[in-house]
Amino acid sequence: MSEEKEQSVEHFLELIKRSRRGKFKVYIGMSAGVGKTYRMLLEAQALLRNGIDVKIGYIETHNRKETVTQLEGLPLIPRRKLFYKGKELEEMDLKAIISLRPEVVIVDELAHTNIEGSKNEKRWQDVVEILNAGINVISAVNIQHMESLNEEVERITGATINERIPDKVLQMADEVVNIDLTADELIDRLKEGKIYDATKVPLALNNFFQSDRILQLRELALREVAHQVERKIDTEIPKNIKLRPELFLACISTNDESAKVIIRKTARLSSYYRSKWLLLYVQTARESSDKINLASQRHLINNMKLATQLGAEVLKIKSDNIAKTIWETAEKHEVTTICIGKPRFKFYQVIMKTAIFTQLLNKMSKTDIDLVILS
Repeated sequence: MSEEKEQSVEHFLELIKRSRRGKFKVYIGMSAGVGKTYRMLLEAQALLRNGIDVKIGYIETHNRKETVTQLEGLPLIPRRKLFYKGKELEEMDLKAIISLRPEVVIVDELAHTNIEGSKNEKRWQDVVEILNAGINVISAVNIQHMESLNEEVERITGATINERIPDKVLQMADEVVNIDLTADELIDRLKEGKIYDATKVPLALNNFFQSDRILQLRELALREVAHQVERKIDTEIPKNIKLRPELFLACISTNDESAKVIIRKTARLSSYYRSKWLLLYVQTARESSDKINLASQRHLINNMKLATQLGAEVLKIKSDNIAKTIWETAEKHEVTTICIGKPRFKFYQVIMKTAIFTQLLNKMSKTDIDLVILS
């Protein structure tokens, strides 16, 4: 009992910490040069004009003219200087930021590795401390620095990415904004000298800044931001008012021909709506593995394989109440459309007499779940 009380207290303290924590906004892009830092500074200028106490904790302009121009008038927190291997280097001053307590602080290069001897190994860890101190943070990162995408990015670019951030850092963000450009727009910016010095442009064009690579990184960035938006919707918007994504539930039996039609047509619907889909087979007692004939069993296994190849998640549930199981599965997985095969007339006569099917239809009439009969 005392352990339960302790957990309850810890949970309450965590809620208090969250309410005191600063808001976190992250600009994400497919590569260097899309304009993340520029957009952060534009926002900082707008906040300053509106009387918000905003300060620059760390910014990396890379001497890009249009970015440097946006720094004008913004208060900077001086970087701390320290010696490493005989050289004087600069690092973000975490202690000064927390001491000054601005309403908003701009922190660039979220994936940066701090100089040895710093309090934290990574800049994202500094940002967590700043947020926990109740200070709002605006930061930026490139998609290639996401830990879970590391291998995929290295395969696309052919380059090793050493500086990475855990996915949980982006999940902490209250807002994730994608700075998007087409491949042609990004390459034009590179050729115009807006990203790197003119001497570096030919090498960049032959390596990282190739159209096919940019397109793949762009897809990763768009997908990641879409994922973050979905997560935010799931956690913050009540189920009764949020727009649900389409999710199809294809219901099959051991009838081989009917099952194939249902699978293929549901896969097409899923593709059209760019949605996920599930395949459900309800195994009744008379279709248990020791009673079902070998041909039916083989067809069933092949149809499940077909569904998997077409992108379905396959569910096999043992139950003698098929209609009830379909409904419960649909509710559990938040299905939007149930797809069944066109039943034979005798099937209708039998099924209409069952109270559970009437109950199923009544329930469906009061919900947003659609029923599609595929011929």
